[in-house]
Amino acid sequence: MLRMTQDDYAVSRWSGGTTTQLAIFPPGASYADRDFLWRVSSAAVEDERSTFTALLDYDRWLLLLEGSMLLAHDGGAPLRLDPFQAHAFDGGAATVSTGRCRDFNLMLRKGRCRGTLRPLRFSGAGETALRCQTPAEDARSCAMLLYCAAGAGEAALAGESCALTAGESLLAEDARDAEMRLTAPGAADFVLAEMVY
Repeated sequence: MLRMTQDDYAVSRWSGGTTTQLAIFPPGASYADRDFLWRVSSAAVEDERSTFTALLDYDRWLLLLEGSMLLAHDGGAPLRLDPFQAHAFDGGAATVSTGRCRDFNLMLRKGRCRGTLRPLRFSGAGETALRCQTPAEDARSCAMLLYCAAGAGEAALAGESCALTAGESLLAEDARDAEMRLTAPGAADFVLAEMVY
């Protein structure tokens, strides 16, 4: 397990705000070169209206952490997203957003990687077990990235444990057959990104 803090993330600007890259695979891959299998990031959308970068070779998941957004794909009817609602879409679609927010993103290479985003919300002290849910019969690996959006908690996997507070994340790269246990001492919000490849 690898624990990461704000000091470990890469921050860059885009046309509508800033993006914080939490993790990318394989190591050394580049978002700009589009040579990655998967990427997890969080963006601050500062402009009221933004156009998403077209990513023809990728499937995408989006989940809001703060604020709200209207999202339209290929000129279709807008879809409203509120905090902790996960939405999957084709990265190659012409996508326009309206609304300022902070979001959480998962990008997956089409045909080579599958996955999902899941919100994990605790209204008080609690515990939950996390396992890879994406079908992985033909995949060699399942990676899980657990991000603490608010509050605090502790994750345990394969005899190791790791405490997380807001803004920190935990990456487990070999989690196909493993169970992670997440314990929160009080109200807390987490996001789990799951990547099978």
